[in-house]
Amino acid sequence: MDLSSLLIFAGALFVAAASPGPGIAAIVARVLGRGMHGAIAFTAGVALGDVVWLTVAILGLAVVAQTFHVAFLAIKYAGAAYLLYLAWKFWTAQVAAHEVEPDTARISRVRLFLAGLAVTLGNPKVMVFYLALLPNIVDLNTVTVLGWLELSLATLAILAVVFGSYVLLAARTRRLFTSERAMRRVNRGSGVLMASAAVAIAAK
Repeated sequence: MDLSSLLIFAGALFVAAASPGPGIAAIVARVLGRGMHGAIAFTAGVALGDVVWLTVAILGLAVVAQTFHVAFLAIKYAGAAYLLYLAWKFWTAQVAAHEVEPDTARISRVRLFLAGLAVTLGNPKVMVFYLALLPNIVDLNTVTVLGWLELSLATLAILAVVFGSYVLLAARTRRLFTSERAMRRVNRGSGVLMASAAVAIAAK
């Protein structure tokens, strides 16, 4: 693939990914509420969802969301429901002044990965972004397997930088809170963020 096209794609994706949305809200809420445990698994799921939508756009299968409307809605609302469940867990979590480290026994990394994947697959805004961007940069009818691989790797690299920055910022912010009242506020704030992400996904 032409290097200039790849750079334009990467630049546009960086701006879009860095803009706060349901995915970013869910990642930040996860880290604020539970620390770094499972953060990589969750963000990996979110990022892989982007690659799925990228692949759908390249293959010209935008009709998937309409053809398999029921399955699409099931994924969408399952992801939103899971985020609401996490929001409730954050809101009702017991806190103590020393509870700065996360409870690593609550949710498996596989479940977190699938939850992150559901967040992106249930967000049609991501699909619309790729469908709107790619035709203006490359001829989708001539994209080879190598071209798809280059675009996918560029996507994962950009998302790793953006998501990683948000994760580290959220983790650093979390360490600033050491009192029960502060931790309760963090948990409830995380719950609100997670619930907002769920509502944003369900409303699309």
